[in-house]
Amino acid sequence: MTRNSFRASAPLTQVWKHFDFTVSDGVGTVTLNRPEKLNALTFDSYADLRDLLRELPHRGDTRVLVIRGQGKGFCAGGDVNEIIGELIRMHPDELMAFTKMTGDVIAAMRDCPLPIIAAIHGIAAGAGSVIALAADLRVVSASGRFAFLFTKVGLSGADMGAAYLLPRMVGMGRAAQLLMLGDTIDAATADRYGLVSELVEDEDLDGAILRLARRLAEGPTLAYTQTKALLARELDASFHTAVELDAMTQALLMTTHDHAEFHAAYNEKRPPQWLGR
Repeated sequence: MTRNSFRASAPLTQVWKHFDFTVSDGVGTVTLNRPEKLNALTFDSYADLRDLLRELPHRGDTRVLVIRGQGKGFCAGGDVNEIIGELIRMHPDELMAFTKMTGDVIAAMRDCPLPIIAAIHGIAAGAGSVIALAADLRVVSASGRFAFLFTKVGLSGADMGAAYLLPRMVGMGRAAQLLMLGDTIDAATADRYGLVSELVEDEDLDGAILRLARRLAEGPTLAYTQTKALLARELDASFHTAVELDAMTQALLMTTHDHAEFHAAYNEKRPPQWLGR
């Protein structure tokens, strides 16, 4: 894979200080690394996530992103003392800058063309639950739990785009229940509501994530990225606009190497060799 040719002079970030980031065979992995605090987010980790997501399409070495947490849980949300303790002392302009930044993380996840997998074990609460929600796929272990608990800290349940994304995934009634009450639901309930892409036993989580990430990294990259883009663009489009977007995209992809490679591989009775172009 080569880096995006259409870049300016700003260098790509080599070191991310507020989480672990690795790339192996096209799979990038963000590991939230504050296990002693259930990987609670800080101002800095929010900012680093936002910036990494914006850089990923330009790196050239990453085809899929996995987000996961160290220790006993995925992410407990914003750190109570390092964030909430500071927010109550901030002026309105500072508060607006913060809330816009947290929303920018979710917008960057949805705008990032790479498929994003959330690996959920233990708790995904508050901002952690919205990050999981914003991923394209959620592989959840039996110990996984979700809690959109914003109202329980005296804030609106409509945070970071949750009130836009969640009804489209689980329906308005379930979204109202989850966002208004803020109760914790277990993995089986989340699966029944439609939040889970794949439900596995705790000991099978790593294997399931690896299989899915490898499948996406080795598959037809352009097909995946365009599917993600159209899923996002067509959420609020009219039916006729959606059909037109589909037609234009399919006509473009019919000119690609990968589409021709499928035809050649089919006739030669071999697996396709996807190049993502």
